Amino acid sequence: MPMKTSRLRLAPLLLAATALSACEVGPNYHRPTVPTPASGAYKEIAGFSPANPSDAAERADWWTVFNDPVLTDLEQRVRTSNQSLKAAQAAYAAARALVAEQRAAFFPTLIGTGSASYSHGGSGSTGSTIITTGGGTTTGGGTTTGGGTTTGGGSTTGTGTSVSAPTSRSADYSLQLGATWEPDIWGKVRREVENAKANSQSFAADIVNTRLSMQMELAADYISLRMLDEETRLDEATVKSYQESLDVTRNKYNAGVSALSDVDAAETQLHNAKAAEIALGQQRAQMEHAIAILVGQAPADVTIAPTPWTLQPVGIPPGVPSVLLQRRPDIAASERLAAAASAEIGVAVAGYYPDISLTGEGGTEATKIASLFSPSTFFWSVGGSAVETLFNGGLTHAQVQNAKATYDEAVANYRQAVLTAFGQVEDNLAAQRVLAQEQPELKAAVVSADQDLRIVQNQYRAGTIDYTSVVVAQAQDYTARNAELQIEASRLTTTVDLIVALGGGWNDSELNGK
Repeated sequence: MPMKTSRLRLAPLLLAATALSACEVGPNYHRPTVPTPASGAYKEIAGFSPANPSDAAERADWWTVFNDPVLTDLEQRVRTSNQSLKAAQAAYAAARALVAEQRAAFFPTLIGTGSASYSHGGSGSTGSTIITTGGGTTTGGGTTTGGGTTTGGGSTTGTGTSVSAPTSRSADYSLQLGATWEPDIWGKVRREVENAKANSQSFAADIVNTRLSMQMELAADYISLRMLDEETRLDEATVKSYQESLDVTRNKYNAGVSALSDVDAAETQLHNAKAAEIALGQQRAQMEHAIAILVGQAPADVTIAPTPWTLQPVGIPPGVPSVLLQRRPDIAASERLAAAASAEIGVAVAGYYPDISLTGEGGTEATKIASLFSPSTFFWSVGGSAVETLFNGGLTHAQVQNAKATYDEAVANYRQAVLTAFGQVEDNLAAQRVLAQEQPELKAAVVSADQDLRIVQNQYRAGTIDYTSVVVAQAQDYTARNAELQIEASRLTTTVDLIVALGGGWNDSELNGK
């Protein structure tokens, strides 16, 4: 009967705790507004239509737009072996574990204990010592001779027997189950879970951002590597041309129709060209080493053979600016950090309210194992407590103000990330447009430089001009050809940058459920 009464008393407390648990203190999060182009379109796209538009840039394997099998293989290896990416994945796993850790606070803590104890008393003398001689009896201290009785003080003589207390033994067995629970009445735990989940989602977005950064760096390094291969071929052709010019100059000098200074000038130009070609070898080796590190291998284990230049620029449709807010992982990470900071305000506000906890304990205890589960040996108790901070020197208020300021900072960082993303897209759209318009001019410059060089070389062979004019024409021709190669590589790099600036085929819907 007492047990039933106690349960009835406990029921209202549990119901009240459950009802109050619907309450959540602190602000409910709403995604902050961000500045977006008033026109609803990118400024730099006006009047410019990208040539050869490809929708492959909207896929996760965006590098396939270049149709280069070596690049595709390297990019796939980044996904599986890049160590920076593995570090980001480990950080996300830790964040997910923290979400589970915070959710554990929703449930009571149960503790089970069992014990067994034994006690054993030693066999020492206890009480009065009784000594008898013949048929006499002694009470207290005295002397007895014959069959008399002595009461009083004195000495006892004769023979007798000492009687000791019996040995003491006891046992105790117990099984107990204890429970404590802090009901989430003010929503503090729910806010902590919100905070942990939003943080874990920001780490998930960081994984994508890290992967995109590593893939972008690899693509840029690969383009540079192939550009160096092409530049090496250009330098090889230049060295060959300069060697032919030196041979002509020497022949003319030996024939007495050219000065020794012409020979010296031709030799100087040839040696400079050879030195430039050798220097390219160091740059290419460094680029190959950088690629090896990106794919998670030792530089000694990666060799990329030179191949002809096959990479071509691709037009990337940018879409509308509003879509960018869902496609950029760094924007998603910043927005999730703002959500986490908002939840932290609720955690701080909960400090104004008392901490309520419920406890319960029950078990059984007996001196014999056989009696351990007898109804008479069971016991139980339940209770509750509330702890309210009455004064802490304004600590709670300061913690709330700190959480609000941290949220304001996170919102500002989120808006700055959006503005930065818009700026990067605009920059790369402008670069695509300008480079596309510039490249035909450089091609025309190469045609003119080639023609001028042929004319000057013929004039020199005819003896109508000195060798200085040849040197100048050769330098101009080399500069024009190198500039054309550089701008082609720049257009490719800008394509990569624009794809990544647009999110690399990612969408923040992938964060749902994480």
